[in-house]
Amino acid sequence: MNEAAEEKILSEGHSVNSLANGNALVLTGGGARAAYQVGVLAAIVDRGGGNGFSILTGASAGAINAAYLAAHRGTFREAIQGLRTQWSQLTADIIYGSRTPTFVRLLARWLEALAMGGRQETPGGRGVFDTRGLREFLADAIDFGGIERNISLGRLKAIGLTATSYSSGQTVTYIEGGEHVPLWHRSNRLAVRSRLTLDHLMASSAIPLIFPAVRLGRGYFGDGSVRQTFPLSPAIHLGAERILAIGTRSIPVPAQDPTSPETYPSAAQSLGLLLDSVFMDHLDADAEVLESMNRLVSTSQNADTDSRAFRRVEFLLFRPSRDLGDIARECADGLPRAIRSLARSIGAERRGGAEFLSYLLFDPVFTSRLVDLGFEDGQHQWKKVEQLLRPPLGVPVV
Repeated sequence: MNEAAEEKILSEGHSVNSLANGNALVLTGGGARAAYQVGVLAAIVDRGGGNGFSILTGASAGAINAAYLAAHRGTFREAIQGLRTQWSQLTADIIYGSRTPTFVRLLARWLEALAMGGRQETPGGRGVFDTRGLREFLADAIDFGGIERNISLGRLKAIGLTATSYSSGQTVTYIEGGEHVPLWHRSNRLAVRSRLTLDHLMASSAIPLIFPAVRLGRGYFGDGSVRQTFPLSPAIHLGAERILAIGTRSIPVPAQDPTSPETYPSAAQSLGLLLDSVFMDHLDADAEVLESMNRLVSTSQNADTDSRAFRRVEFLLFRPSRDLGDIARECADGLPRAIRSLARSIGAERRGGAEFLSYLLFDPVFTSRLVDLGFEDGQHQWKKVEQLLRPPLGVPVV
């Protein structure tokens, strides 16, 4: 779009993508699993659902996807294509640091600093992994000035990136949007108006103990998924009428035969369960709450009672149709040797521990398979997506 066209849009008050559509996209965390989200979105634009979303929210790795989409200066289709390209270039060396000797030495250095109360302030000095490579990668990939531009052009109503305060334990959602975008303060969660920067993004994706905390203002912040008990809440506060939430937890499978004896859980299996509780459980639980509230609102309206304090919010929770741990186990060769050796020693390459492996495997072979799976799932579930995103009768699309 040239400058003359942009000025015409601004002067006439028109939007490229109607903010009246009320469509919100919620992207959760999950490490390397977040590549799946890109495939789902690629399927949506492939089927013609390319009007974009007026509200974007994200936490952890999902915040990276959300920020890229919010800042992109092209069409929604072009943004998805660009994001797909970025994921194809993201490697384990970028995430974990190619100049570090071995994972074991990094871990030992971190434990020593922790025990001595180390005062290192250099990037990566207080986490197991050095995040300088990831910071450089994201700085090159995302033009944060594009967020303000897209808001001014009416292409975006608001974006919220969530991080966790180490001092207060609160979940803080940093909001960039128009002056009329609401803020909120609830128990252990609040919204703060801010011009989003790379630091906000690094904070939102800084898994505690693994990646160093990031200073925002006077405090330090870490991964936004840690205490985000209501991941759909920011989008609802920002005015969403319809929410597409793309998680990275696979659709539950039937329990194993109770007559088959189980082996004692490996360390990787325990860690995978822990990461699931951080990144996955909250979204499923919040979806159940929203579904219950929708039923309550419908019942109240049918009973002709005053329900103005609540409103119905349509939503669709998207999840992988395959176990991502199984795919990770098939692609384990993509991990750096030292990290793979450690992963094998704690049982991460066995079936029970592959869940943990799937969070770490930032390898184009693995992530491209997740993108392909997301694309297939998006195509298969297109009717549900189309029904969700279709604007109601009487709402014009500009």
